[in-house]
Amino acid sequence: MALIPQLLDDIFQIGSTNETCNPRVDWKETQEAHVFKADLPGLKKEEVKVEVEQGRALQISGEIGVADQKKENETWRRIERPRGKFCRKFWLPENAKLDEVKACMENGVLTVTIPKQEVKKPEVKTIEITG
Repeated sequence: MALIPQLLDDIFQIGSTNETCNPRVDWKETQEAHVFKADLPGLKKEEVKVEVEQGRALQISGEIGVADQKKENETWRRIERPRGKFCRKFWLPENAKLDEVKACMENGVLTVTIPKQEVKKPEVKTIEITG
């Protein structure tokens, strides 16, 4: 009987140090830019990596809860806050100016701004139909 509550606790417990955690990210598109906001409470800008890879993928990665690692003579009774490495990847549209990406961190919120450029539409040539 005690096994069921333990199984449920294991399933819904988010914060094991071996588990990957994924911070919430909002993606807003304005007329001028794509703006990403990621909640990364407790992290410093040096602990977060922002990269553009494979030509069109924005990647945000790091590790949450490193400072809270278990120490000798400590007993954790419950771990609910997310801990562990994370990596979020977003495929960017063609209109993203990848050479002008800016990132800033304030009060535990990472903001990545990617300006937009006008995508040139392919020229359409009308062909005269004969016959």
